[in-house]
Amino acid sequence: MGAKTVTELMAATKLNRIAVLDEGKKLAGLHIVNQIKIGGETAYEKDTFYATNKGKILNLATNHAKLKALPTKYSPRGVTSSTQMRVIVQGAKVEINQVTCDDFDQFSKVKKIASAPAQTISEKGFKDGIRKLIGDTGEFQDWGGEKNDLYTTKLKYKGQRRAIAFAFKGPGMKGTLTPRKLGKNGDQIQRLFLSPAEIFIVQYHSQIDQSVIEQMIAFATLNSVRERKRIYYGVINGDDTNRLLKAYPQKFGLPK
Repeated sequence: MGAKTVTELMAATKLNRIAVLDEGKKLAGLHIVNQIKIGGETAYEKDTFYATNKGKILNLATNHAKLKALPTKYSPRGVTSSTQMRVIVQGAKVEINQVTCDDFDQFSKVKKIASAPAQTISEKGFKDGIRKLIGDTGEFQDWGGEKNDLYTTKLKYKGQRRAIAFAFKGPGMKGTLTPRKLGKNGDQIQRLFLSPAEIFIVQYHSQIDQSVIEQMIAFATLNSVRERKRIYYGVINGDDTNRLLKAYPQKFGLPK
């Protein structure tokens, strides 16, 4: 597909001009497309790197064996809850870190809780609790085309504020969480990593399958290459969810 003008994209997507420009700006910022001019009108064309490597990244995200065979160099910082990975992709150094809820400054009390009994809380209730913990007073409305369930720049990681995007799955979902259960088309992780964030977190009230982590590694790698910076990713599974609820019951609207 060649370059498309905003007018052509409006006709193809049924979106208005402002919506097309907003989405185009986001994709251009992530180096998925390049913004150009055609006859004085804004247009977009494929980014060469993304177009060349998209198939490889998506293939890695869905093929466990190939992802495990990807050449990597691990650099652990002692025995901590974070894992650092360095990957060389066609000469570009890629740095991604796996993080947990224990690593975030506003969640510090959770470190004192090794385990906690299971509690049931709605997806909205958990999201609101996380928002309160982080200290973001904004209103976040869900809609069908969203990239994330919560986005904020007020989270602190090792004393520094960083942009973070969350995907939450509430108690309405049953069984082990797999990529297939994330989004109507199984593409929620991919959409999550389109958010303009440095940290990406998937939360679920029960077990999270290893394949979710593997997809997050693949998209974190892609973002790191495109944006030339360190990307953080991680999950909050059922055990960590219950630890957070026990550490901060009032934030989640629960009794002490």
